[in-house]
Amino acid sequence: MARMRRMEIAADSLYKAKLIRGFCHLYDGQEAVAVGMEAAITKKDAIITAYRDHCIFLGRGGTLLEVFAELMGRQAGCSRGKGGSMHFYKKDSGFYGGHGIVGAQVPLGCGLAFAQKYSKDEAVTFALYGDGAANQGQLFEALNIAALWDLPAILVCENNHYGMGTAEWRAAKSPAYYKRGDYVPGLKVDGMDAFAVKQACKFAKEHALKNGPIILEMDTYRYHGHSMSDPGSTYRTRDEISGVRQERDPIERIRKLILAHDIATEKELKDTEKEIRKEVDEAIAKAKESPMPDPPELFSNIYVKDSGLEVYGPDRKEVRLTLP
Repeated sequence: MARMRRMEIAADSLYKAKLIRGFCHLYDGQEAVAVGMEAAITKKDAIITAYRDHCIFLGRGGTLLEVFAELMGRQAGCSRGKGGSMHFYKKDSGFYGGHGIVGAQVPLGCGLAFAQKYSKDEAVTFALYGDGAANQGQLFEALNIAALWDLPAILVCENNHYGMGTAEWRAAKSPAYYKRGDYVPGLKVDGMDAFAVKQACKFAKEHALKNGPIILEMDTYRYHGHSMSDPGSTYRTRDEISGVRQERDPIERIRKLILAHDIATEKELKDTEKEIRKEVDEAIAKAKESPMPDPPELFSNIYVKDSGLEVYGPDRKEVRLTLP
């Protein structure tokens, strides 16, 4: 969690220095969800999420270099510098990406769960979405088919209480998102407690493999604004943010437990944080050295090579395209 936190704070600085361009949604405050979930599952299980995806990628085994290179649009990035902040991907570890369209990852996640059931993989898919996306129609359509076919899908609502600049109670008649499934059971989880998240995800996996879909609502919080263009202070007070930091911060919770049970000393924890800062700084330096994608990359991965795409013009005559 400390590595994730430092990575996101560094990304904030890189964005302000204009080394990261475009959209950038930071995860600091929500780290317990990523870490607790990962602790309960294996790489056979799949995760798919929205555009707040950097820390999920890191939790799945991605490297800091791949993160910063992708954020800065460099070839060493996890998507070869072509995806940017919202489109991280690591298929070999079961991470099927960040997605820019609000809520669109949930039907895709149910598709992954269908494939797992069809192939008898004994694995599950975690489809993550925010409280803002919880009102999307496609979410309910996907949940319906998942329940109908008893798919091993776990829908995880990361409720950080603000969809963009809108408080949950302004957008949702029923903000108890874990109850929204009606015909699908749900649990509300303290998303600021990594141990609570781990136990909930372990239970959810066992349930989904036997009985089909389940909803987990993670009660969490984001310290930054919705994205880098949002200061995050116009629709909530600074006292609210500092209050969450003081009372519920996921890293501080673990730190207190570690010290209380004499697992490590204060000095050892500080040394760990120093080492993490060094790792982050080194990864940023290497990412800056990585070149930008070659211009022809703009056209790669669009169509299957030599697909013989058939196109019909306005005169109804067939035109066969030869793709590079």
